[in-house]
Amino acid sequence: MDFFDKGGKATCYTPDGEHLYGWTGKPVGYFSDDRVYAFNGKLLGWFSDGWLYDRKNKPALFSSDASGGPTKPVLSVLPVKSVRSVRPIKSVRQVAHVRPVKSLSWSQYSSALYFQQ
Repeated sequence: MDFFDKGGKATCYTPDGEHLYGWTGKPVGYFSDDRVYAFNGKLLGWFSDGWLYDRKNKPALFSSDASGGPTKPVLSVLPVKSVRSVRPIKSVRQVAHVRPVKSLSWSQYSSALYFQQ
């Protein structure tokens, strides 16, 4: 599954439904249930209906089959995927705070910045 930002640019993908990689092959995060974490254990947000939401529950990245959310842009051509790097060891996960109400306005992290929140 490939994920795009609010401009339609390919940002990351998951080859196995659990781990997220940037197009350079760098591991950038992973799913744990409906939550998204960085490998350092920091909560990045949630995954729902094909959308990656930030910590304020604003839509940040979406898959091509995402439903709901704000209007999606035209998708760019997918770049060639680089060879994936070895994943780092997962740190102890941050305790997830209460999930805010979903928003329809785009996140300020609608880009590769999502993984640097």
